Amino acid sequence: MLGRTVARQGHFSARRVRGFGAALIAVAALIAAANAGPVASSSDPAPAPQAVQSR
Repeated sequence: MLGRTVARQGHFSARRVRGFGAALIAVAALIAAANAGPVASSSDPAPAPQAVQSR
């Protein structure tokens, strides 16, 4: 096969390393976004507890 290069076993091509690095960054971003959740975006203070009225 002319024009086709084959990587030696045990070695990663630069293209695969970049792809793996991009996948790692994407997973880290997803985990960070999931951990942030609604707590980080909530700026409203907690409502005051209501007193129970007795008769």
